[in-house]
Amino acid sequence: MSNDQQRIDDVRGTSGGILSDGAPLDPTPSEWDIRALEALLAPLRVWTSPRFYGLDNIPAEGPVLIVANHNLLGGIDAPLIMPEILRERGRLVRGLAEHVLMVPGVRHFLHHFGTVRGTRSNCLTLLERGEAVVVFPGGGREAIRRSGEKYVLKWEGRTGFARMAIQAGVPIVPLAMIGVDDALDIVVDGQHPVMAPLRWTCRLLGINPELSPPLVTGVGPTFLPRPERFYFSAGAPIDPTPWTRSDDLDSAAADLRDVVRKGLEEELQFLFNERDRDTGRTLAGRLRNALPW
Repeated sequence: MSNDQQRIDDVRGTSGGILSDGAPLDPTPSEWDIRALEALLAPLRVWTSPRFYGLDNIPAEGPVLIVANHNLLGGIDAPLIMPEILRERGRLVRGLAEHVLMVPGVRHFLHHFGTVRGTRSNCLTLLERGEAVVVFPGGGREAIRRSGEKYVLKWEGRTGFARMAIQAGVPIVPLAMIGVDDALDIVVDGQHPVMAPLRWTCRLLGINPELSPPLVTGVGPTFLPRPERFYFSAGAPIDPTPWTRSDDLDSAAADLRDVVRKGLEEELQFLFNERDRDTGRTLAGRLRNALPW
């Protein structure tokens, strides 16, 4: 047995079916919880009129790792994913949250709807239980964009998700999202000298100053995003089996990451094409399309 295979077996054997932070293994939000969440998200849906493509590529059962891209600021469009997949595929997607979100109050809300701290142990435990897990390899750095990084994937050195797919032997579904980067403009990014006080505050709070958020504008000089349509597309599942046979886990994970990245970039290009031909991309266009003449 190779050392890499031993590492795979060790991880499979030690996850123990326990999640960190007291997160429930089997969250059960009620029908009323889901309705309340959808009511909370209703203004966002009305404002952005989202379109979803390819959700039937997400298996209705069995473990799957959904690999998505972050858009600017990260948390604006992602909340629309869970209710839509629940509605279309009948399963609750388990999210992996940034460590900074695991504060009391926020943590309990996230746990209630199935999200857990983004650790490899938590991810493997969920996959072993047959769950659908969504991960954003670019993390905070991809969400906290800088000037000139519109829709850029920041996956350099990020092979953790590919390792987990290989270790658990589960398919990967690339999920592309666009819209937020069109709805907001970066005026000054977080690394600009004028933002030094904010970086200092981040250090004081124990947050990586590299993740200092930019100053953005949307509608006029406000922070309200312009009513651009949001678009989502799930690609065909990628089977990790060819990579599980490799004796070099590091090389296999890097190769699989590149294959998934290519798949996600193809879905992004599909969405760019859909956006560019969509006469209802903007609110004004949607209103024009609704007119009877």
